[in-house]
Amino acid sequence: MGFRTLAIEKRSGEVWQLLSAVKTAFGDFTGLLQRAQNNIQTGLNQLDDLAGKRTRAIEKRLKGVDTLSNEEVKQILPELMNGEMLSDEE
Repeated sequence: MGFRTLAIEKRSGEVWQLLSAVKTAFGDFTGLLQRAQNNIQTGLNQLDDLAGKRTRAIEKRLKGVDTLSNEEVKQILPELMNGEMLSDEE
């Protein structure tokens, strides 16, 4: 029974070392994950600013400008011939 207890004690020490290494690595991973999340949030905030405030500002400036039909746009901007950038509502 003494040899078995000694073997168990040795293995438990190895397990604690392994757990300590995993805890350290997990702490590093958590830091990297937090930095990535912050970078993504910064990008989302910039996108919200661009899509929100800036779009409204441009639309406000263009409020008095008339729109053209799709055919007129195609004549002026032939690169839009495929119609991908034009809405189907006109």
